[in-house]
Amino acid sequence: MKAIAALRARAFSQSRRSEDLTIGFILLALVVGFWILSPPGSFLSTENIKNIGVDASELMILSAGMTLLLIAGGLDLSIGSVVVFAAVLSAKTIDAVAGTSPTTGPLVYHDLGLAIAAGVAVAIASGVAWGLFNSFVILRMKVPPFIATLASLGMALGLAEVISHGTNVSSLPLPLQEDYGLGEALGIVPWPIVTAAAVTAVLWILLSKTRFGLRTYAIGANPESARRAGIRVDRHMLTLYVLMGALAGIVSVVDVARFGTATLAAHSQDALSAISAVVIGGTSLFGGRGRMFGTVIGVLIPAVLLNGFVILQIESFWQNVAVGAVLIVAVYIDQMRRQAGPST
Repeated sequence: MKAIAALRARAFSQSRRSEDLTIGFILLALVVGFWILSPPGSFLSTENIKNIGVDASELMILSAGMTLLLIAGGLDLSIGSVVVFAAVLSAKTIDAVAGTSPTTGPLVYHDLGLAIAAGVAVAIASGVAWGLFNSFVILRMKVPPFIATLASLGMALGLAEVISHGTNVSSLPLPLQEDYGLGEALGIVPWPIVTAAAVTAVLWILLSKTRFGLRTYAIGANPESARRAGIRVDRHMLTLYVLMGALAGIVSVVDVARFGTATLAAHSQDALSAISAVVIGGTSLFGGRGRMFGTVIGVLIPAVLLNGFVILQIESFWQNVAVGAVLIVAVYIDQMRRQAGPST
């Protein structure tokens, strides 16, 4: 029996490496293709690589959290609206605390550091609140995650519109955008990329190197067996939904800093984009299976596609067609793998 288990584990490990190589090859092929087809010095220029990274940074943060949630068998469709809600509250908080002094010269802000700190705290706290709400509806009221988070999607966006009176919030301190949103760490790497890399690295380690990660896989594979093994499934799922909300709050801060405004119409596709990236990266929609490496590649593929299409002056709408086709293939392969049995 031990020999059979060892063989299955080895086959599973080889299968995962094969998937990583496949998804990595797809990304490499896209990069090489766009490099060949684009004008010299454009696609692989330092500035363009930074642009790709910055464009992918927000989705990377959301997708990293969605990876853990999907592996555990959960789902959150509300993250886009939670980002908007948190951005509106954060922007209004920063504006209220900082304020401006009338002057003929540059605007003078009051307590700018305190205002930004308060805005960040409010953004993350509001995201956490929505995570708690989702977990209560799902775990206590026993409403399916799809319905619960779909309802939260509408509620969060509606409340954001009520608070902002249906208009974007744009009166934000310029230093927030200049120093962080458009700034670079050590004058080399844009801060949004640094933020996304740090968050992804922490969640990568959490998933692959800790008991928390093992419990996440166990719950996704078989919740009842996980309970019998002594895992507090409901508490673990609550933590994951709260984490997802907190990440949405972080994304709202990054977004406000990048664009200098909290836009109500933005982020409507964030949940679908994050789920698509995670599934393309090899995480199963049915739980119990997935890796952060695949998610990173799954996020970069649509970012590279969109950037390459823009450089080649191809309509960016084709990006959605390409990502949709890859998503269908990824889900089909996952279903075939599940039907083939655990040895694959």
